[in-house]
Amino acid sequence: MIIEMRTYTIKPGELNNFLNIYDKEIRKIHIETLGNQIGFFYTEIGNLNEVVHLYGYKSFEDRQKRRSVLSKTPEFKSYISKVKNLIIDMKNQLMQPAEFSKIK
Repeated sequence: MIIEMRTYTIKPGELNNFLNIYDKEIRKIHIETLGNQIGFFYTEIGNLNEVVHLYGYKSFEDRQKRRSVLSKTPEFKSYISKVKNLIIDMKNQLMQPAEFSKIK
């Protein structure tokens, strides 16, 4: 398994707007298409206005296939058009669990 961690820095004052758009516009399709949503979080202390979500995939190829399907949906394209101006920065990391990790 690999874990994808996406971190978005949202414009100050727009965090709730971003979360509401995600929840109403794409959350259901996002989870159905990408599969194993491990978590979806926002920061309360530290770097503020960050949204972090984690997805588990069987392999890099599984991730590529699922992300490709998602990117072609009209709902995802609509969602991106609504949130792109709310995002300051985006980071993406693919991680592999250590042998002793509880999540594998």
